[in-house]
Amino acid sequence: MSSFFANAYQNVDSLTYSLQRNKINGMLQARSAKFGQFDNSLSQRTGIFGFKTKKDMQRSMDILTQIIKTDNDILRETKTLLDFKTFQQEQVATQGKDYESKNLAYMKTINKLQTENVRLENEALEIKKGKKFFQIFSFALGLAIISFALFVFRKISPKKS
Repeated sequence: MSSFFANAYQNVDSLTYSLQRNKINGMLQARSAKFGQFDNSLSQRTGIFGFKTKKDMQRSMDILTQIIKTDNDILRETKTLLDFKTFQQEQVATQGKDYESKNLAYMKTINKLQTENVRLENEALEIKKGKKFFQIFSFALGLAIISFALFVFRKISPKKS
């Protein structure tokens, strides 16, 4: 379930990043169009004898001002995009460290369980040895009791001859 949320979050991040890039690309296209307008305004001469008028120069300056504002907006949005990319890289690095620490913890747990398993196997082997000794001892004791009982029974029972 958590991988679903991680994938959804990653898709949202990718979508946000793509939207930000598209926004910047749109702003760059708008800047390019404004620069074309500025270039055209420089060649416009509406004055007497083909000279530039004050209005022509003001129009060019207004377009240049719009270009500068657009450049500032592009820089601000690009910084946002770079901050977002840096955040993503830090997040990936943090996740990598988390996964590494989890893997180390799992490895320690596995080693601990393997050591415990070996100890339990040795203990089971010792118990089996003790059980085998007890079985042999019980068998020998039973045989001795039966032998003794037969001996006593023979001594007590009258001889028939």
